[in-house]
Amino acid sequence: MKRTSPPERYQILIVEDDEGLNQGIALALREEGIHFHPAYSLSQARKIWKEERIDLVILDVNLPDGSGCDLLREIRRGSETPVLMLTANDLETDQVTGFSLGADDYITKPFSLMVLRARVERTRKRMQGQAVSSDHQDERYHFRFEDMIFLVDGEEVILSKTEQKLLRLFTKHPGQILSRSRLAETVWPDGADYVDENALSVAVNRLRHKLGGKEKTCPIQTVYGLGYVWGKKNV
Repeated sequence: MKRTSPPERYQILIVEDDEGLNQGIALALREEGIHFHPAYSLSQARKIWKEERIDLVILDVNLPDGSGCDLLREIRRGSETPVLMLTANDLETDQVTGFSLGADDYITKPFSLMVLRARVERTRKRMQGQAVSSDHQDERYHFRFEDMIFLVDGEEVILSKTEQKLLRLFTKHPGQILSRSRLAETVWPDGADYVDENALSVAVNRLRHKLGGKEKTCPIQTVYGLGYVWGKKNV
């Protein structure tokens, strides 16, 4: 059971087996109101994750007792807590794997601690903005999720519960590739493994059709072999 911490304490879990780097990251990010939880292995990280209310995870891929991707996969089964991945591998396939599993950002070692701090600050501001309001509004769309009101080109459309869950995830992560498995687990958290794989395609296509509006276009794009993305893919 997770402990309840004061709301003003922003808690960061740093999962990095290099003790010097782990401490260096905490030192670079240190400021009033932030508390750090160092972990040097997957087992330590899992224990802290279960016991504490974590606001951000900085996660190394290569750990002495396994891959950080395994922990990322576990986190994404029930949480949208931002995860920033660290890796010594400068391979595009590794980055694609991290993003497809739900990583919010990705930094290759060696890296500047100033750059890391900037990435963390960007993630915090994005999450704080989402916490203020779950609404989404742009030139074509106005979505009020709590009131279940969805306007497309000024006209209201009716969305099913499944379509609402998909839309909320897409608009929370613009430009980020969302894997089919992550989308399925969001829509069907208790039975994604037992749902026909075509069901997700049908649900996404229905949502696209409803969001097409007067322009007959929708921001949801297919990234073949990986999943879907809202708007243009981040590079």
